[in-house]
Amino acid sequence: MEKIRKDYIRGSRRISNYWWATIILVGGLSFFLVGLSSYLNKTLLPLTQYSNLLFIPQGIIMAFYGTIAIVLSIFLWLTIIWDVGSGYNEFNNTNGQITILRMSFPGKNRILKFCYNIQDIQSIKVEIKEGLNPKREIYLKTKDKREIPLTHVGQPLLLKEIEEQATSIAQFLGVVLEGID
Repeated sequence: MEKIRKDYIRGSRRISNYWWATIILVGGLSFFLVGLSSYLNKTLLPLTQYSNLLFIPQGIIMAFYGTIAIVLSIFLWLTIIWDVGSGYNEFNNTNGQITILRMSFPGKNRILKFCYNIQDIQSIKVEIKEGLNPKREIYLKTKDKREIPLTHVGQPLLLKEIEEQATSIAQFLGVVLEGID
């Protein structure tokens, strides 16, 4: 029987994040260049016709929206580069510790590391909520009623996957499984 189980959590380095960061950057640059073109009366963006575009009010609004989109894109790219949200859940039966580690934004709290004793764990809780914004999460429930999320943020897992993962963790820790009927 294994004494240590380590589940890796994927952070913000997902294909969808790369896609949206790129699309927002290209769109933002396009809007900004069209706004700047209307101010300078020069074509900065090939294949565009800006002669009907006045700088006040259309050009300035285009430049403003372009700037906002570029700033948002920079934020998304930095989140991808820093891999915010990545980490692991380590369950160690040898020393009786559970370690939850996540990467955050740079600074003094870049690495978020939480340690719990296995004896302080009451159960593994599964929360499944269907609808427009589905929620399928696994929580580590402590005896003092805290619920620590163990699953990643993003696309919800399949029901079968979340049930298997929760059952496996509960069996490994020797605790009760809540929320699955």
